Amino acid sequence: MRLKDDVNPVVFFLFRVVVGIFSVISYVPSLLLSSSSSGSLSRLSQRVKARSVTGRPAGPYRDVTSLDGLATCLQPGLNTLDRVFETSAKRFSRQDFLGTREVLREEEELQESGKVFRKVVLGEYRWLSFEKVYRAASSFGSGLAALGQRPYKNIAIFCETRAEWIIAAQACFMNNFPLVTLYSTLGGPAIAHGLNQTEVTHIITSKELLETKLKFILMEVQRLQHIIVVDEKPTSCVGYPRGISVHNMAAVQALGVKPENASRPRQLPAPSDIAVIMYTSGSTGVPKGVMISHSNLIASIAGMAERIPNLGSNDTYIAYLPLAHVLELSAEMVCVAYGCRIGYSSPQTLADQSTKIKKGSKGDTSVLQPTLMAAVPEIMDRIYKNVMMKVEEMSTLQKTLFILAYNYKMEQLAKGNSTPLCDKLVFKKVRALLGGRTRVLLSGGAPLSAATQRFMNICLCCPVGQGYGLTETCGAGTISQLWDYSTGRVGAPLVSCEIQLKDWAEGGYRITDKPCPRGEILVGGPNVTMGYYKNEAMNRENFFVDKKGQRWFCTGDIGEFQADGCLKIIDRKKDLVKLQAGEYVSLGKVEAILKNNPLIDNICAYANSDESYVIGFVVPNQKQLMALAEKRGICGSWMDICNNSVIEEEVLKAITDTALSGQLERFEIPRKICLSAEAWTPETGLVTDAFKLKRKELKSFYQNDIERMYGGK
Repeated sequence: MRLKDDVNPVVFFLFRVVVGIFSVISYVPSLLLSSSSSGSLSRLSQRVKARSVTGRPAGPYRDVTSLDGLATCLQPGLNTLDRVFETSAKRFSRQDFLGTREVLREEEELQESGKVFRKVVLGEYRWLSFEKVYRAASSFGSGLAALGQRPYKNIAIFCETRAEWIIAAQACFMNNFPLVTLYSTLGGPAIAHGLNQTEVTHIITSKELLETKLKFILMEVQRLQHIIVVDEKPTSCVGYPRGISVHNMAAVQALGVKPENASRPRQLPAPSDIAVIMYTSGSTGVPKGVMISHSNLIASIAGMAERIPNLGSNDTYIAYLPLAHVLELSAEMVCVAYGCRIGYSSPQTLADQSTKIKKGSKGDTSVLQPTLMAAVPEIMDRIYKNVMMKVEEMSTLQKTLFILAYNYKMEQLAKGNSTPLCDKLVFKKVRALLGGRTRVLLSGGAPLSAATQRFMNICLCCPVGQGYGLTETCGAGTISQLWDYSTGRVGAPLVSCEIQLKDWAEGGYRITDKPCPRGEILVGGPNVTMGYYKNEAMNRENFFVDKKGQRWFCTGDIGEFQADGCLKIIDRKKDLVKLQAGEYVSLGKVEAILKNNPLIDNICAYANSDESYVIGFVVPNQKQLMALAEKRGICGSWMDICNNSVIEEEVLKAITDTALSGQLERFEIPRKICLSAEAWTPETGLVTDAFKLKRKELKSFYQNDIERMYGGK
């Protein structure tokens, strides 16, 4: 995990002396002042975080603070989402709540490749207070009711992450309209499936998604009557099927404030009522609708909030992940409950170097300067690789200083100590990539590599809470304690749930394994959702209720509980493939290790049970691969470079070296690879919105290459 260095011993000695003197001057006083506290970070990290309540290695395991009972809500009485929002609206009424950046202008920019990219120049954030958002949601809900939307009848939202999404969602929660959420990147058949299965008559969307996706499937959605567009500009009704009315959000709100509509009594939800039917991103086929009750979401946010100390109105959260993903929705609901500001962004405008930000202008993190941020590993991996590439381009002096500071800080973190001089002089610019004020970074959606996690801890100067959860558990499962700087683990169970392990004999995982019990992860508690919408067969397969009446979900993930009660994800049933000779290969494990190679932006390992070896599809890092090609004297376009057999062989050698250093077995290492010139994005349909691989789609897309690499035609 240390960065390689060949630093002159004299330089190394001088560095340690200077840093040591500064540390004594700055750290000893703070240590004396805090000597009566609960102890150093190193002592905290060694504490037992969870225990088996039965004493058996299988569990169930609970957080040590919830051994006597699981948390179900934030505080007594606040057991539905509308009550939480109403309480916050009163408590934080005039404080900033939802923020959106003003678009100053859009420009087209010609790239060296000949492509034209649309760039934006954005202004400051414009804020709506809690009180204004509450009034907007209230009037919107009354307007929807005036358009015929009724309690217990599903309503859909198909929209990008933005302030209007949350306003619309709160309106639905307040009126007991079950909200059907659909990813904005889903294809037409998946969208039509979700809308038809839930029998919606009203849908909330954006002008762009209406024009580019929704309008082409309207003939397939027979029950749809009303389309509400959240954009301010009016939308033409020309070209839509007869019987469908198109409205603006503002017009629906104006309808809602009319006395006869505003005075109409609301049907308030009960904790057991459905709040959201969340359609998954479809990584394993047709998207499934997961029914999430108010009490499920309340328990989930209670568990998450407990792991983030000192949450409050001084915090600012940057929102850019899909709100149709349970991680983002839960994170924003935590902000609602604790009075945090939410500033909206997108992956294309997040940083100064993001694809839609005009060169020389500021990205969203620079302007917003968030204190809280959630991210999927794919985004963190990009930050890590971009910074490390810049380190390689530094002068000898700068690079030496960075490496010395990095390795020194890693040593100090292991001891529970801070490094104020290194943070101020070396890591300040890296920290500025996320605005410079980030105090908590939450990772979820997929495993985060140890190298990336350690980099975030050191260079961004903030703890990374790695979490584990699923849509079926309302996003809740585990989150590592912020003072726990260990890597490769996802922490202890949240206070709102418990976890037990179940033998998976086929994969060779048993609860009797030494030194740690291993098996399939089962999550139980008030956060476990109501099941899949109109899919009793899968409900029986994946959910069950125990003798005590508690609901459980069988995740299909394989984990091990370590001595301190923290969980480590080590495999997944669906990722395990048996080769011809009988060896089992965990594709996810192979991918996680190989992603650490700087030549790789993304990789999908593949194995056919009729064959004796693993192959792989690789999205290479363009800058690194072009540098390799230049070094080998190979010229041509990006497509030519990716299709060059010599380059392919060089990348395979690099992959093999990384695999061996990562202690993969020989049979786990890809023997042949295919380089992809096109990146895998949600828009390509090859990854989900959380950037999880869609293995079925990838297999179909690369079928010809699979046959070639396995010696077929």
